[in-house]
Amino acid sequence: MICSRQGHATMSDENTNVANFEELGVRVTRARARALGTSGGVLSQLKPSQDQRRALRAKSKRENLDENKPSTVAPASFKHKRRAVLKDATNISCENPNFNNVNNASSVKTRNVDEKNDKLAANDSGDLLPVHEDAKTKLAEELSKIKVAESEDFTKQVKLEKDEQGPNFKQFGVLKKCASKDEKDDALRFSQREKEEDEVLEITPASKESDIVDIDSDVKDPQACSLYAPYIDDTRRITELERRPSVNYMEELQKDITPNMRAILIDWLVEVSEEYNLVPDTLFLTINLIDRFLSHNYIEKQRLQLLGVSCMMIASKYEEICPPRAEEFCLITDHTYTRREVLKMESEVLNLLHFQLSVPTTKTFLRRFIQAAQSSYEVPCVELEFMANYLAELTIVDYSFLKFLPSLIAASAVFLARWTLNQSDHPWNSTLEHYTSYKTPELKYAVLAMEDLQLNTRGCPLNAIREKYRQHRFNCVATLSSKESVGSLFSSSEND
Repeated sequence: MICSRQGHATMSDENTNVANFEELGVRVTRARARALGTSGGVLSQLKPSQDQRRALRAKSKRENLDENKPSTVAPASFKHKRRAVLKDATNISCENPNFNNVNNASSVKTRNVDEKNDKLAANDSGDLLPVHEDAKTKLAEELSKIKVAESEDFTKQVKLEKDEQGPNFKQFGVLKKCASKDEKDDALRFSQREKEEDEVLEITPASKESDIVDIDSDVKDPQACSLYAPYIDDTRRITELERRPSVNYMEELQKDITPNMRAILIDWLVEVSEEYNLVPDTLFLTINLIDRFLSHNYIEKQRLQLLGVSCMMIASKYEEICPPRAEEFCLITDHTYTRREVLKMESEVLNLLHFQLSVPTTKTFLRRFIQAAQSSYEVPCVELEFMANYLAELTIVDYSFLKFLPSLIAASAVFLARWTLNQSDHPWNSTLEHYTSYKTPELKYAVLAMEDLQLNTRGCPLNAIREKYRQHRFNCVATLSSKESVGSLFSSSEND
């Protein structure tokens, strides 16, 4: 035990001596330490003083306590190298100050740790602190340059706006200081631009005539499309010219059918539409498809009815919510044609017309013209709507009405309907003239021909439309007629 204690003491003394020599800057190997341990003279010469021993013991304890803890403070030389490498690789904070905005959120924690390490390392080494201060100085210089450049660009922009506005720039302010002021300036400039455009643009007839009623003023109704109604009407006027059937296809192309056969087919289709409760738009579109097909394709009279039911099936699919099936159209023809024949004819019609089914018909224009006519009444006149629809449907049977545009036929129907219901006042006014784009003399021939259909001067035996509008649900408008001929209105207007 004594020997072991003496050996342990000798070992500890040896280690202490080694540590002491290392502190003094002398490298001591194991052989030298062992040799020095036996030599008392050297140890006595190199033995530190009492104050030095206390300082060495305190430092040794601190190092032993820190052996099990991870070092958070890197040597100054290593940290300097690491920052230099990062500077070259990523250009952080020294050469590219805008880089801090890219990964700002993810680098907050790392930046805080680096700043803490910088402070700790600066206490041990005086090399790192100047580097960090230089980076901050460069960053401040770059940011100041950017702010100066932005201020110069903003000054140039304001100067350009001032030059463009001219003397009126003072009305809108010199500089835009806040978002609310920006909005005010934009609103003032926009109002001034609108005022200038109004002065340059041509004034519409509606603004010239004070007695024209604005029928598109009800912007609360989304189905009325009040904001776009004038543009939609202009598009319809163009489309009715592009997709108009030929006015003389019976004489030039069709040799096996006649206008009378066409009238019989349409009169029968009116009954079919009543049987299936189809809307008027379906009937008018059916007639348009028939005439457009006959304008470009020869057909035999045995297949004319097949063409009629196929076109009505196409129109039903376009206009109706629940269109009749092909089997129902075969049934209505007493199975004269099979389902396969109906579908084949449907394909021929669609391919010939290139699937162009969006066609403005007489019924399309009639809705808007009736709305313009109702503006002169304090209470909407239901009979006016029924009478105008009745007169418009009479024209689809007559082949000669193909020479009139659908918009002209609709305007003439409103003209004659107003005259039939009231002969005490002129049926045409400035509002109707504005929205129909037709003046009274331009309606003369269409109105006179329509009056002949109303009075049935030629004794046409086809009465499907007349029987339809003799019903009470249409207020029996087919039984009404004017006491005075409408021709007197045109003669008086021509004299004027």
